[in-house]
Amino acid sequence: MTEKKISDDLKLEAFPEDVTEDGIKIYGETSYENQIATLSHYLHNTDFEGTQVEVQERRNEMMALIREFLEHKEQLQNYTDEDIARAAECPLEFDLFREFYQVPFPSPKTYDHTFIDLFAGIGGIRIPFDEMGYHCVFSSEWDAKACQTYFANFGTVPFGDITKIPATKIPKHDVLLAGFPCQAFSIMGKMQGFADTRGTMFFEIERILKHHQTPYILLENVKQLVTHDGGRTFEVIKEKLEQLGYYIKWKVMNALDFGLPQKRERVIIVGFKHKEDCDAFTFDIPHTPYNLADILEPDENVDPTLFASDHIIARRREKTEGKKLFYPSIWHENKAGNISVLDYSCALRTGASYNYLLVNGVRRPTSRELLRLQGFPEKYLIAVSNQDIRRQTGNSVAVPMIRMVAQKINEIIKNREYGTSETQRLKATVNA
Repeated sequence: MTEKKISDDLKLEAFPEDVTEDGIKIYGETSYENQIATLSHYLHNTDFEGTQVEVQERRNEMMALIREFLEHKEQLQNYTDEDIARAAECPLEFDLFREFYQVPFPSPKTYDHTFIDLFAGIGGIRIPFDEMGYHCVFSSEWDAKACQTYFANFGTVPFGDITKIPATKIPKHDVLLAGFPCQAFSIMGKMQGFADTRGTMFFEIERILKHHQTPYILLENVKQLVTHDGGRTFEVIKEKLEQLGYYIKWKVMNALDFGLPQKRERVIIVGFKHKEDCDAFTFDIPHTPYNLADILEPDENVDPTLFASDHIIARRREKTEGKKLFYPSIWHENKAGNISVLDYSCALRTGASYNYLLVNGVRRPTSRELLRLQGFPEKYLIAVSNQDIRRQTGNSVAVPMIRMVAQKINEIIKNREYGTSETQRLKATVNA
């Protein structure tokens, strides 16, 4: 396992907006975003180690970040150099950083295992690991609104474009999590695969794994990844992981099996550096029934702007004539304009039409209902508009599905630490 303390620097100068052919680093519009990302990661990883000189260098970097932060907030004049030095050592003592710590999912004060959260979205994959006391040492997400939601819930601003971040600047970690962009492989995204820039993001994962040799990995994507290009795309991904020394297992899973009223099929890939760990892992799960009524809010509590127009409601009713109607239900309109009346939601999608899902045929889901359809805890904060949440949940994961996989990985890690690596014993423990 990696040490509790973070030995790799996350230096601001390592993240310029661009680098010229002459090697000149350019800091422009995105520089402040990277600065805040660096500061927030520092604030959650203040237990520096190394020589006295190295620790002081890190402390000086953090003090510089705090000064820039104060200057941006026009508060620098209110703090002395002594205040800033103390803030760099004990940031919890300062109300200035309250927003970084008073969040629904704070970093654990003590921990044994670490992870990184790539293509983090709004943090759906990390939540189960937070629940188990794992510590996030690095996160990356390029969508600004998703970063806003992420910060509100975890107190960390993810770094931006992962393609511009050297693997050497990413801290060592025990588990790599990545819900790498799925649009290039999805039906709605035209399935261009590696021909789509978003489809090449897997190779960023490969680059980081090659450098760090991370012991455990958990990847998530759309089910079409498995069959894309006649299965050749998936074979490339498996081959790349195996060449890095990973033993892998995968399965297409459905959110409906995890107590969520949403038909969302996703492929989950897990990887292990030890064959016996991989042999011990299974995707066997008990089916958990779902109930649409559990996630719906009373209509009287719903924002009136979420109700469809009289014209749209009338059209939906015309198209469902002769069909068996029941309530509560989700009325789903497909690309051909056909309406299905279901006791669950079809997969939430980022680019779908505004009215493709209507609760009881009359209104769009609320932000909280969208989060519930993905299994996010009730304490998860909504920090953006309903339109943004629609897009973010459409890009996110079914949290209970990830939770089951995370718990099984955790059991394997714990058994390896305690020396019980025999395959049959691991299987019995993990699947108990």
